[in-house]
Amino acid sequence: MTNRSPILPPAWLGILGGGQLGRMFIHEAQSLGYKVCVLDPDPLSPGGAVAEKHLCADYGDEKALSEMANLCAAVSTEFENVPAKTLDYFQDKGIFVAPMGQCVSIAQDRVLEKEFLQQCALSSGIGPVPYCVIQSQDDLSIVPSQLFPGILKTARMGYDGKGQTNVANANELALAWQEFSRDVCVFEKKMPLAFEVSALVVRAHDGESTAYPIAENVHRNGILHTSTVPSPSLAKHPELSKKIIAASFEIAKKMGYVGVLCVEYFVLTDGSVVVNEIAPRPHNSGHYTMDACVTSQFEQQVRAMVRLPLGDVTLMEPVAMLNILGDVWFDQNQVIEPAWHHVLAHPSAKLHLYGKATPKIGRKMGHINCLGKGIQEAKDACTAVAHDLGIAP
Repeated sequence: MTNRSPILPPAWLGILGGGQLGRMFIHEAQSLGYKVCVLDPDPLSPGGAVAEKHLCADYGDEKALSEMANLCAAVSTEFENVPAKTLDYFQDKGIFVAPMGQCVSIAQDRVLEKEFLQQCALSSGIGPVPYCVIQSQDDLSIVPSQLFPGILKTARMGYDGKGQTNVANANELALAWQEFSRDVCVFEKKMPLAFEVSALVVRAHDGESTAYPIAENVHRNGILHTSTVPSPSLAKHPELSKKIIAASFEIAKKMGYVGVLCVEYFVLTDGSVVVNEIAPRPHNSGHYTMDACVTSQFEQQVRAMVRLPLGDVTLMEPVAMLNILGDVWFDQNQVIEPAWHHVLAHPSAKLHLYGKATPKIGRKMGHINCLGKGIQEAKDACTAVAHDLGIAP
């Protein structure tokens, strides 16, 4: 891409999606002096509540798209399941789009994503887990035996553990595929996992790239539970960290990506690494940057889409991030506001609530960043906060 002049405030920026990621993006854009128009069909969307303008419409609504196109100088998305053709619409209008629809479309489809990551492995040195595609009855009969046990995942619309199930053998695979309505799926071999990490990289329109410190993640029921930075398990393997960052840069470059990109990796028990998936947006595992880094991931997304220089990604203090799900609002089926005063009694705890109207079991409602002078201090503070909220360690 050729160099282009920056888009300066008080220009309008468009964000597709008004969830928590959109809300935090909006706050950072406003802090830099921009005005934000959000497109989201939910009249109670957290982003819509704080944006200067909320277009409450479907992502394919022609009137809303036209209004946003006439108003905004640049457009981004807060989640990968917005139709890629919507992003293409803005690009065709000459509006700067970051990331582009072609980047988002890769992450929308696990088949395309696996194929792309397999291609990247030739230069990045890190490929996906062994897998095969299931799209017909015939495919079930030719699944290699060495892929069992494995995980069956729907090709589209899966996130936070949804649209996937463990499979032990061929019979279970056939039943699981039926339960997924015989939709196109990816069947992955279950790997001997040592730990999970995510790399958060930022790429500017001119190819300038930078990377945040790698986060080590723990999931529960397919939903991120904690992220610890810097990764304790990678502390003794700096060469592995460099390999993961280099592979993430290569993935972003091959996509022609502009913006914040999260790449999730599995580190296996034999010390090898495989790439799990990509998220073309700021990511849950990057929320630690809001309090622990010089520049947050959301400010970086703004900077990238308006073609400003990227910010400093230095980690100022070790940090442990705790996800807060709607579960903590429920006590014997009664909805009770959590005791935030106990949480904030921990001096290093930084509370971020997303402004969602209704708590639900398994719904992301907020997160807490716990800082420390060392990793253990940060982890201890996170454990104490979790205990105060009734979240088992």
